Amino acid sequence: MSRIGRKPVDIPKGVTVKVEPDNTVIVKGPKGELKRTFNPNLKITVSDGQVKVERPSDEPFYRALHGTTRALINNMVTGVTQGFSKRLIINEKTYKGEVKGNTITFSLGFSHPVIVNIPEGIEVTVEKQLVVVSGIDKELVGQFAQKIRHLRKVDPYKAKGIIYEGEKIRRKAGKSLSAGAK
Repeated sequence: MSRIGRKPVDIPKGVTVKVEPDNTVIVKGPKGELKRTFNPNLKITVSDGQVKVERPSDEPFYRALHGTTRALINNMVTGVTQGFSKRLIINEKTYKGEVKGNTITFSLGFSHPVIVNIPEGIEVTVEKQLVVVSGIDKELVGQFAQKIRHLRKVDPYKAKGIIYEGEKIRRKAGKSLSAGAK
């Protein structure tokens, strides 16, 4: 049995979890509400302040789905209680970002500003060279942070670009003068 899949998800105080007949799980908490539909063959039950996921058989498909479903439900519970955030660093002094309403305008060294719409359920703050993407849906936060990161990929020679906080940049050596050239 899956080690992750068989662990029950504890429901903290202030959070309600409801499972509908079509295996749609609705999680409500202090930060908001999340809703997701899972495979109808999995059995999701809520009892004694815990959510348990059971699979119908030991087929590889259901074994893979078992742990994934439990992890997604755990992320939903964590999201409505604490939320998730990703921190990005604009790694060049001349590059800038600015939030205006529900859009972010980036100046990334192109001939034009790059404008990105912020999806519903996501909050973005920009302080100097730091962009913080936060929200209750872990998947949506990660996707949007990756979308911002891909606006200006990191140059391996000068390390210019947008990176995650704490990410190591793999640097390449620049051109060097050959020994025999004059």
